[in-house]
Amino acid sequence: MKIWIDADSCPIKVREIVLKAAERTGVPLIMVANKKIPHKNSEIVKDIIVDDALDAADDFIFDNTEKNDIVITRDIPLAEKLVSKSINVINDRGTQYTSENVKERLSIRNIMLTMRESGLKVSEETSFSQKDLQKFANLFDSLLTKMIKVCNNFK
Repeated sequence: MKIWIDADSCPIKVREIVLKAAERTGVPLIMVANKKIPHKNSEIVKDIIVDDALDAADDFIFDNTEKNDIVITRDIPLAEKLVSKSINVINDRGTQYTSENVKERLSIRNIMLTMRESGLKVSEETSFSQKDLQKFANLFDSLLTKMIKVCNNFK
């Protein structure tokens, strides 16, 4: 079991929460980005730096995740691909992507993208609040605890 962060757009406070949990539990943390993402030095963290190609980080994460891993990403197309691979995916606002909700989220994202590309001003959720951070922390802790139990039952 590993924890993966699509790190280019992941808020610092989310990365800090995940790093503390990884250190506490001993679960490896892999941060994937197209540049070095600053974080506290820790032997539990592996930085993967991919090239600047479109979707390079997404492709690396998709190609290397395995059952029982947890991925943190804002990228809904990546989340949809991972969910189809039965990977646990959450975003930094405390939403878990599932086969029941990811297609709807992807459709909404695509509609908003089409509207922006057509020149329409579209209001987007951009602020990241303390409430979002708390919701993320609660979901992440619950999912991490569950997956550790699942993995320990296979030993």
